[in-house]
Amino acid sequence: MNLESEDFVKIRGKTESSVISNIVSFSGRKVMQVEIGSGENKSIKPLDGENLATAAKIAHEQGMPIVCFVESSGADILEGVAAVHGWGMAAREFVRCSGKVPIIFCVTGATVSGPALLLGLADFVIMIEDSYAFVSGPRMAELFTGENTTNEDLGGAPLHDRNTGVSHFTTNSLDEASELIEQLLSFMPDNSDENPHAWNSTDPADRSTPEAGSVLPESISDSYDIRDVINCVVDENYILESRKSWAPNLVTAFASINGRPVGVVANQPQSMAGTLDIPASQKGASFVSFCDSFNLPLITFVDTSGFYPGKDLEWRGMIRYGAQMAFAYARATVPRICVTLRKSYGGAYIVMDSRYMGNDLMLAWPSAEIAVMGAKGAVEILHRDAGEKEKLSLESSYEEKLLNPFVAADRGSVDRVIEPSETRSEIVAALDLLLNKRERLPKRKHDNIPL
Repeated sequence: MNLESEDFVKIRGKTESSVISNIVSFSGRKVMQVEIGSGENKSIKPLDGENLATAAKIAHEQGMPIVCFVESSGADILEGVAAVHGWGMAAREFVRCSGKVPIIFCVTGATVSGPALLLGLADFVIMIEDSYAFVSGPRMAELFTGENTTNEDLGGAPLHDRNTGVSHFTTNSLDEASELIEQLLSFMPDNSDENPHAWNSTDPADRSTPEAGSVLPESISDSYDIRDVINCVVDENYILESRKSWAPNLVTAFASINGRPVGVVANQPQSMAGTLDIPASQKGASFVSFCDSFNLPLITFVDTSGFYPGKDLEWRGMIRYGAQMAFAYARATVPRICVTLRKSYGGAYIVMDSRYMGNDLMLAWPSAEIAVMGAKGAVEILHRDAGEKEKLSLESSYEEKLLNPFVAADRGSVDRVIEPSETRSEIVAALDLLLNKRERLPKRKHDNIPL
């Protein structure tokens, strides 16, 4: 299961242990590779938790990424509470690694209880198609709730891919997962003290992108695929999209621009008109936080009419979750460039890395509309008693006076209004200018993200 390893050093692991740790030379970079559930015995003993904690500690000290392949039935019941203690030690070391070195988990089979919880501590989780993961299995669910379910229905890879967001990627095989891990690592530095490794790209830095503008439909209410715009701007039309099936109304992806790895966040008009809901807010906040931890510049493409309205979302805590997006962007110190394509309204305008959230460059296309809300909604509130013809006239006047990006530029909310064809060259120039950006953060124990 070594990832193109040329040589390796065994860190710790006796023959009876189901956790094997190696330092692997992977494409010229050192990676801590861990196999959890190695061999026939998939249950975890006290020694296994200690081995895993040791591997994580060494990776932290040496500043190298951690790649874990896991298939485990959880703590060995016959070992008693000592087996659980080992997993507590491992979890503590993984938390210490968080934001210091990248952590990638690949679920190759059944992953239950303590090992399943570790997935929540990973930066990225890859699940093989027929694998599954859950904290409490079907038998416990039946005993406590009376529900009859199966392993797949409770925690199968498709469920985690679409419904829970636990899985960032799903693959058909272990070989495919290994290739994906290689792609992921190519966008990341070894640790938070380094910058991502540059890519070799022949894509011209000043390439014009008129096709990006042609993606937009004539009507502002019509949808389109934001990935078509992103692909026009990035190198070689290539992005690696994370959590593609979960919260599809927000796209989070890795790409490179002029050979420089970046993180991309974008509203997806094809899904829920690009509005933000609870899963999208969580997805965006997590991705922004990761990029900031590992020195990846953030490029944000905005086309949203706001937060998705409704009693269900409000009752489930939309305020708290929406604040996570604002929190993640506001504390990010990496270069941040925001491009508004069409709609950017209300609270969603603020949290999508607006000027007043502290971005470094705010660009807008001539088609951008930046305001509290759209013309139709504003007229319905301000002139609810007006006739239909008068409302149409008022809407037209509102659009002309308040919705065009030049008004926002006059007020300092937009730095530059650019043509779609200039998008790539403007971003490249900004990234060059921000290459040595550094921010001095106030000294404190840690912040308190709104969970």
